[in-house]
Amino acid sequence: MYDRKTWIVVVVCAVLLAVNYYFGSQQAKEKARIAAEERKALAAEQAVSQGEPEKPGVVEEMPPAPEDIIKSETYTLETPEAIFTLTTLGGGVKTAELLNQEVVDAPDQHVILNEGDSHAVGALAEGPDGMERVNYSYLEDESEAGKRAVFAARHPSGLIVKKTWSVIDPELPGAAYTLDLQVDVENSRDAQAQIPLDRFSLYLGRAAPLQASESRFSPPSFIWRNDGTLDTVKATKFKGGWFSDAKSLILETGDEIEYAGVSSQFFTTVMRNKTPSTGGVWGKVAQVSVPRAEGTQSAVRAGMVLPAQALAPGARQSLNFQLFMGPRDNRMLRQMGNGMGDIMDYGWFTIFSRFMNFLLVHIHDWVAKISGPWSWGWAIVIVTIVVRTLMWPLYARSNKTMKRMSKLKPEMDKLKEKYPDDPAKMQQEVMGLYKTYGINPVGGCLPMLAQIPIFFGFFRMLQNAAELRGHGFLWVDDLSQPDTIGHLLGFPINILPILMGVTSFAQMAMMPNTSADKTQATIMKLMPIMFLVFCYNYASALALYWTTSNLFSIVQTWITKRMPEPELEARATKPGKKSFMERMAAAAEQQQKMRQAQGRVVEPEEGPKKKRGPRTGG
Repeated sequence: MYDRKTWIVVVVCAVLLAVNYYFGSQQAKEKARIAAEERKALAAEQAVSQGEPEKPGVVEEMPPAPEDIIKSETYTLETPEAIFTLTTLGGGVKTAELLNQEVVDAPDQHVILNEGDSHAVGALAEGPDGMERVNYSYLEDESEAGKRAVFAARHPSGLIVKKTWSVIDPELPGAAYTLDLQVDVENSRDAQAQIPLDRFSLYLGRAAPLQASESRFSPPSFIWRNDGTLDTVKATKFKGGWFSDAKSLILETGDEIEYAGVSSQFFTTVMRNKTPSTGGVWGKVAQVSVPRAEGTQSAVRAGMVLPAQALAPGARQSLNFQLFMGPRDNRMLRQMGNGMGDIMDYGWFTIFSRFMNFLLVHIHDWVAKISGPWSWGWAIVIVTIVVRTLMWPLYARSNKTMKRMSKLKPEMDKLKEKYPDDPAKMQQEVMGLYKTYGINPVGGCLPMLAQIPIFFGFFRMLQNAAELRGHGFLWVDDLSQPDTIGHLLGFPINILPILMGVTSFAQMAMMPNTSADKTQATIMKLMPIMFLVFCYNYASALALYWTTSNLFSIVQTWITKRMPEPELEARATKPGKKSFMERMAAAAEQQQKMRQAQGRVVEPEEGPKKKRGPRTGG
């Protein structure tokens, strides 16, 4: 039978599940409402692109005629690894096709960034809902096929806008995914009619999940770097939560905006301002259809406000930017400089994740000379073994403490029987035992806790490693995806997570049992099942890392068990400063004395009775 503590744990879990279900249903309703609004807005945009008049209020002055939109043309700029398709509608980049990145389950199709968006990256916008519908002229005399494209137009606001897109020096880091953009603006209005540039923003495109799993594990986000600090807003923030309301638009300002953009799990679109300036960014949620996913998924669209300057009549201004549309490759982004490496934001464990990525990439460079197509898988295995070997001293110290504590279990059981109704006294005696034998009860935990940041840092890095996309290992086709080998009654069969669960059970069974608490022991036994459920559909790279780590732990435990057992001897008391355990035992003893003193009832002493005086009166 389960004891009272076990039932308390079960009841608390049930309550939390009920609360999560309730608030989840409320958020789902709000999400459905926002999705309906976004679908209406998207339908309106698509109707405009097909030649229907735009609704009033989107662009106040001189909306372009439908026939101008229909005549839009496209041109391409090419690098060895990308094809940028530019359009005269907005004078920007319509799509970027990445030639070395394939769509999951469709190896004959390349990943195309900003695909399906009705607006071009680099188009001007008057606010988040004021996307320009101006059809630019392609200046053939100033352009160079495949290398430079120049567009010009008279904007309804009175600006004459000229946009020059060009590829950059191929020797520069990230050049294969980068274009330079020069925006020349001129105020063509009459006298005393200034045009504030911060009335406009450059559209930064849309980041959408390529498959449903991205929305669950790494939702799209819009990012910006201001004065050396990167900020990230994920699509989930738009949905709201327990302490925030749902919203469809987020606006932020900064004193020195360096770059801004949108990111998905493995790819990013970023516009870098070559001259950082005061301005702002905006992000907006949208609902899109994703292959092999029911309903719609959240995508993020963003824009970067132009510098806070005002153009006098006849005045001209040149603004210089650099557009990156490519994979979130940590080494490449860091080599690009200008803070681009900060795009790889791993949260709390960033410092550990970056180190693990550095180690993984450099080991892969060495392994690739030997292994070839399986090099990334072997690199993960080798990095795991290297890290676990470096942490062996911590494990050995922890294991030694746990073994010594396990030898105290009979004595602790006796104390539990001796003081069944006095937990404070029992705790005092337990501390005395630890003091006598020189055991630090947290000595088995602290070395293990030191490994947690490394574990989660490696985990987060592998979860967002674009380097792993499309690379297989053994039976795994793509290390960035689950290693599904088939389906049983519609349920995917993933081998690596199953191996992870089996090895976790084996590892748990080999560990010494130091806990007398049945509830804690039950929870420890259930942990492998919990991890199996949570991680079943994660990327196979994560399961490979975890399985390798479990196998290493099994071998490590097997070796440790064959080493001489640590002796459990009473420690001679030495005069001088008290140890940590002695201070804890003294504190427990003092607390016990205080409780006994508070529980003792002191009867007041009775003094001699005062003699009653003689009665007076009638």
